Amino acid sequence: MTMPYNLPMLIPPSQLKPETLRALVEEFVTRDGTDLADAEMKVAQVLRAIEVGRAEVHYDEETETTTIVPVDRR
Repeated sequence: MTMPYNLPMLIPPSQLKPETLRALVEEFVTRDGTDLADAEMKVAQVLRAIEVGRAEVHYDEETETTTIVPVDRR
């Protein structure tokens, strides 16, 4: 029997405190081992992408994790 897959929840950035959003972005940017001192420009780019709607914050209840995904607005 196949279990239904729950889609991740979209978390509107306006529902997060700025410091929480920044912490999520910092964690996302440094997942691949990038040192935070070297990642400041990438953090700014991701925050801007979220701000203008080119990326979204998603929360997966099943794994209790967040991720940031690009938005394809063709």
